[in-house]
Amino acid sequence: MSYARWIVVLCLLLVIAVLVALSVGRYPVPVRDIVHFVLAAARLEEMPRERFDLLYNVIVQIRLPRVLTAVLVGGALATSGAAYQAVFRNPLVSPELMGVLAGSAFGAALGILISGHWLVVQSLAFIMGVVAVAAGVGIAQMTGGASIIMLVLGGVISGTLFTALLSVAKFVADPYAKLPAIEYWLMGNLSLADLQTIGWVFLPMALGVVVLAGLGRALDALSMGDDEARSLGIPVTAIRYGVIAIATLVSAMTVSLAGMVGWVGLIIPHVARLLVGPGNLRLLPACACLGALFLLVTDGLSRTLFNVEIPIGILTALLGVPAFLVVLHRARKGWL
Repeated sequence: MSYARWIVVLCLLLVIAVLVALSVGRYPVPVRDIVHFVLAAARLEEMPRERFDLLYNVIVQIRLPRVLTAVLVGGALATSGAAYQAVFRNPLVSPELMGVLAGSAFGAALGILISGHWLVVQSLAFIMGVVAVAAGVGIAQMTGGASIIMLVLGGVISGTLFTALLSVAKFVADPYAKLPAIEYWLMGNLSLADLQTIGWVFLPMALGVVVLAGLGRALDALSMGDDEARSLGIPVTAIRYGVIAIATLVSAMTVSLAGMVGWVGLIIPHVARLLVGPGNLRLLPACACLGALFLLVTDGLSRTLFNVEIPIGILTALLGVPAFLVVLHRARKGWL
C-alpha cells in the first residue's frame, strides 16, 4: 500500500477510535447520540435540554479531555521517539535515553512533596524534564563534544541521577499522604488533565510535532553519517541539538499531562516503519497518527477491562514487552 493510502487509513482509524473512545465507559453513549449532540451544539438539530446537558457532562467535561490527552500524548511520544532514533541512529532509542522522563518524574514528585497543587506538579515536571536533558547535553559537552556516543553517555548519567533523586523524594515522602500520589503519578493516567490545561499545551505540542515532521529530510541525511550530511549542506550540530531540544520539550509536556507513559516512543516508530518505510519525512507523520491511535485503544482497554481503571502506564508496558522482543529480533538482523 502506498504512503498516501496508509496515512488516509490511519487518519480514518483515528477518527473512528475517537468516536468509540467518547462512547465507551460506565455510561455508554451510542455513536449516533454523539453525532446528534454535535449537531445540536452547532444548532443544526433540536435536542431536549435535559438530554443535551447530560451528554454535555459525559462527552465534553469527562471524556473529551481524556481523549484529547491520549491523542496528544500518544502522537507526541511516538514522534519524539522516532526523532531520537533518527538522531542517534539507533533502533532501540526512546525519549527516556536523554533523561527527560526521569527528570519529569522527579519534578512531579517534588511538586507533590511541596504542595500537591496540580499546576505546581505540572510546572515542575516540565521544568525538571528540560533540566535533565540540559544536564545530559552539558555532560556531553564537557567530556567529548557533540558526538553521538558522548550524548548517549551524558543522557545515561543524567537519567541515573534524576532516578536517584526520585528515589530520595519517595523515601522522604509521607507514606500515607504523599507517597501513594507519587506512585500513582508514575504509573500514568489520562484522567488528570482538563480542557483548560490541554488548551495551554495543545499549540506548543502540536507545533513541536509538526516541526519534527518537517525536519524529516534533514534527519534522513543525518542517518547517512555526519560527513555525508555535511557534504549535502546539512548543519549537523544545529539539527541534532535542535531535534533533541524540540523532542525534549514535547516529551516533558506529555509527562506534565499524563504522568509516566512508557514504551510508546520505542515501539510505535518500529511499527510505523513496517507500514511506510524508514524515510523520516514519511515516518514521523505516520508515527503521530499511529501513536495517538495506540494510546486511544490502550486507554479504552484500561477503562473497560475491569471494574477498576488500570493505570495506562501499566498497560503500555505489558503490551510493549512482547513488541520489544520483536524489535530486538529485527534489530539483530540489522533492520532499520
